[in-house]
Amino acid sequence: MNIFDIQKEVKGSDREAAGLSLLEQTLDFIYPATLRAAALLGVADHLVNGPKTVGELAQATETDELRLYRALRLLASRGVFRENESGQFELTPSAEFLCTDAPLSLRSAVLMITDETFWRPSADIVWGIRGVPPFKRNFGMPFFDYWAQEGASSDDFHVGMSSMSEIENEFLARSYDFPDGATVADIAGGFGGLLLRILRRNPTLHGILFDRPHVLPRNRLGELGADDRWELAPGNFFESVPKADIYVLKYIMHDWHDEEAVRILRCCREAMAPGGRVLVMDPVIPPGNTPHTGKILDLINMTIYEEGRERTEEELRLLFAEAGLRLTRIIDTGFYISIVEAVAD
Repeated sequence: MNIFDIQKEVKGSDREAAGLSLLEQTLDFIYPATLRAAALLGVADHLVNGPKTVGELAQATETDELRLYRALRLLASRGVFRENESGQFELTPSAEFLCTDAPLSLRSAVLMITDETFWRPSADIVWGIRGVPPFKRNFGMPFFDYWAQEGASSDDFHVGMSSMSEIENEFLARSYDFPDGATVADIAGGFGGLLLRILRRNPTLHGILFDRPHVLPRNRLGELGADDRWELAPGNFFESVPKADIYVLKYIMHDWHDEEAVRILRCCREAMAPGGRVLVMDPVIPPGNTPHTGKILDLINMTIYEEGRERTEEELRLLFAEAGLRLTRIIDTGFYISIVEAVAD
């Protein structure tokens, strides 16, 4: 008996409902596209001072009133914006994160994630499954080479990542107890948003922001107000990293093939001070059918990186072992990124 014979025994309405559910999931692509439109138009910024009619919003955003209403109606159905009893639209807690100047604003993150550099490769995910890198197929070069170009896109990758990281870093910085007086190196730390959070919460720590030379000048560490507590270190993490007590690698391991990931970890192992630790901050894929945001990020990695992937606990354990490290614990941070701690073996 095959699956279709079995399904004949299922109550007709239940089977049809499952089919309709599949169709609804297929239509979901239009939602992030509409979210992007609202971010580009700055709708949330126009609602900071209070509710407005769709006519007022259309005038402010130079859009068609009815078409704008249709877009906002969809977003409001998912809790982004709200149409009140007077027919005006207003901010919701989710919509507040689309405001440009909001604390922990996610506007730049939304624009990055919905940029064509993410969308076009995702449409070609079948090529990724076949082993052909979708990003390179669409843009003619690897992901990081593309973003290293001057003026690669109007939605800067590093600005978008910094925006996305703002809210994530709040969870991460408070989820780990850093030892007093330690030196913490944020490897490929971008603008230093995570290191900034860590140093603010731990006043005895010294920080090193390690990244490529063209990234470091845009760092945010001056916001700490204590320039003697941090330093910049340019370099290539496949070759060497600065000496430190603790190495933080957020969204780094998932960019690379196992062999390259081991090279990065081995550089940390060789440079770390006695008693040092490595903290990998990535989703850890749970077993079986358990829903997890990491499974979504894993497929995004498949489309934009040539060998990118999220890993299970056992896969991370094996990577550490090859680099001369031992996985000691996995810390649940309260959202989709875990802190995976390793020490010298």
